[in-house]
Amino acid sequence: MSRTLLAYRVMATVVGVLLVVLCLVGVPLANFDGSPMWGVFDSTPAWVSTGSTAQEVGEAITTYLGVAHGWLYMIFLFCAFLLSRRARWDLPFTLVTLVCGTVPVLSFWAEHRATQRARAEHPELA
Repeated sequence: MSRTLLAYRVMATVVGVLLVVLCLVGVPLANFDGSPMWGVFDSTPAWVSTGSTAQEVGEAITTYLGVAHGWLYMIFLFCAFLLSRRARWDLPFTLVTLVCGTVPVLSFWAEHRATQRARAEHPELA
C-alpha cells in the first residue's frame, strides 16, 4: 500500500500545483482585460491589455496547462480511489478527498489529511 500512497501524494501535489497556476495565474492573465468573461461577468478587472504578451502567456497557460491538468486529474482520481479502497475508507471521507482535489489550495489540505489518516490507520506506512 505504500506505493499506492506515494502515487496518490505525487498526483495530488502535481494536480494541486497545476490547478493553482491555472486558476491564479493563467485565468487572470488571459481574461482580466476589462471585457466580459464567459457571459457571466459584465466586465473583468483591467489588469492586462488585449493582445499583450501577458495575455498571450495567460492564453497559453489556460490552453495547454488546462488540458494537461484535466488528464492528470483523471489519474489523480484513479490513485485517490485506489488508495481509498485499499485503506478501506468510508464513502464520505473518500468523496471529500476526491472533491477537494478540484479546489485550488484546498487540495493540499485534503492530501495532508488523507496521508495522515492512511498512516494512522496503517502503521506500516509511517
